[in-house]
Amino acid sequence: MQSRREFLTSASLVAAAGFVGIQAAHADEWPLETTSVRFSQQIGTCLAPQYMAEELLRAEGFTDIRYIAGVPPARMIGRGEIDFGHSFAPSLIYHHDAGLPVVALAGVHPGCWELYVHAPIRTISDLKGKRVGIPDAIGSADHLFLVIIVQHIGLDPQEDIVWVTPDDDTSPMELFIEGKIDAFLGSAPEPQELRTLGIGRVILNSTADYPWSHYFCCMLAANADYVRNYPVATKSVLRAVLKAADICAAEPERVARRLVESGITERYDYALQSLTELPYRSWREYDPEDSLRFYALRLHEAGMIGSSPNALIAESADWSFLDELKRELKA
Repeated sequence: MQSRREFLTSASLVAAAGFVGIQAAHADEWPLETTSVRFSQQIGTCLAPQYMAEELLRAEGFTDIRYIAGVPPARMIGRGEIDFGHSFAPSLIYHHDAGLPVVALAGVHPGCWELYVHAPIRTISDLKGKRVGIPDAIGSADHLFLVIIVQHIGLDPQEDIVWVTPDDDTSPMELFIEGKIDAFLGSAPEPQELRTLGIGRVILNSTADYPWSHYFCCMLAANADYVRNYPVATKSVLRAVLKAADICAAEPERVARRLVESGITERYDYALQSLTELPYRSWREYDPEDSLRFYALRLHEAGMIGSSPNALIAESADWSFLDELKRELKA
């Protein structure tokens, strides 16, 4: 099995993508203020752009690239434990409202969440009184999205849902398979595994179902101090991640193989299915501010945030780097 460095420094992948000589192409920019950057370390095919970006980051001039384990990324970013991470948009808003200095820079993709249920549940409204699994405490990304989903169709997330969190290392998917919960929100590769096992049914797919498919789920977020102190480095990180997203869209087979070879995920078929289904090029098309507004309004309606949605949007995002890169990358 290759190490992460061996995987991400594959010269063939970078050359095939046409990114050799990045430093020369951007010689007109100021030098990086820092050559260090820390990312959240998470397992998941949907996070492929973050891992595919490492060689691009080295070409940009970064020499110290680290991955720090922990969740949720938005909280880690706000506490200064990491500099960047893929954050679920509602989680970013929730933690910014709590006073943490986390800033959205761009959308990455609309998401890979699938809401799995057991019969006889057929609709979101059927979740009333049912046991719904979440992996972490109240306020986790899964919980926030499920709150928004049930609130959106008129259920009270506090009174109508029985939230279940595992008391050990058991995952919600394992509880679902054992029949101990009625529903849970899965992300790659969980939906692919459940489809193979023939367990449960999907009543919501955030990649395909309106309105969720029209808004970014996964956004690249950064610590506000890093953005303020290192603007050139911030732009370079964002450029590497967005170009890596284009690699994921253009060469899913190659990326899936590398993800498996690196140990980031186990099965090639699951990884390829996830990479093929996710619209990684949506960063060029969707408006990330629309996504923050949509989710901020939903969280405010659910009583999960106290600040004005408009104030949160103004404070929790910086689109200047994205605007520059869209012109540069002809997006």
